[in-house]
Amino acid sequence: MIDPDFLGETLVALSRGLPVTLGLTAGSVACGAVLAALAAAARLSGIPGLGLLARGYVFVFRGTPLLVQLFLIYYGLGQFRHDLQALGLWWFFREPYWCALLALSLNTGAYTAEIFRGGILAVPHGALLAGRACGMSRLTLFRRVTLPLAARQALPAYGNEIVSVVKATALASTVTILELTGIAQKLIAQSFRALEIFLCAAAFYLVIVSAIIALVRLAEAWLSPDLRPRPLAAPRAA
Repeated sequence: MIDPDFLGETLVALSRGLPVTLGLTAGSVACGAVLAALAAAARLSGIPGLGLLARGYVFVFRGTPLLVQLFLIYYGLGQFRHDLQALGLWWFFREPYWCALLALSLNTGAYTAEIFRGGILAVPHGALLAGRACGMSRLTLFRRVTLPLAARQALPAYGNEIVSVVKATALASTVTILELTGIAQKLIAQSFRALEIFLCAAAFYLVIVSAIIALVRLAEAWLSPDLRPRPLAAPRAA
């Protein structure tokens, strides 16, 4: 039988890992978006060298498991400690939090780059021609036509990617980070009550994901005013 007091204590204990989970999510999404924008721009630039470099980055980080990438960064780069110390980078790679943040950022950046590129390519060519016919400069055309339409196309897939990042933060527990899953594993080792603890952890993830989905839907409604339901007009008096 599930003990309500134990559930309350578990929720309080798990809440201590919530800031770490949210920090990893926000940091990796922000850094990944910057990497994705650069990679998508390189893919669309038409410059062979930049395009090949961006294609290789996307291929490697989409084609290998995130857990392997995390282990390579945290455990693998530790073999080059003396070289990293000479470069002044050991302070970064010796901390599991920064290694997890780097792995998550590189991974989501690769997926997001393709989302951004697909959104830009989905912009109707006629809209671009209309903008040029109105005398818009390239910067104005990108800001007022390409970017809003591309964001509207890419937002659903990008929302799914953010949700995937939230769930991927659970892998940070494998490198000793006490986020939600890490604390849950610690509590299970102490109490051997896996069902109740993992149910509480799952509830936290569901709340986070539900909040993200709600924000994405609000953003979709803001970017798509033509799809908003319109109030019915009042009948005219006879």
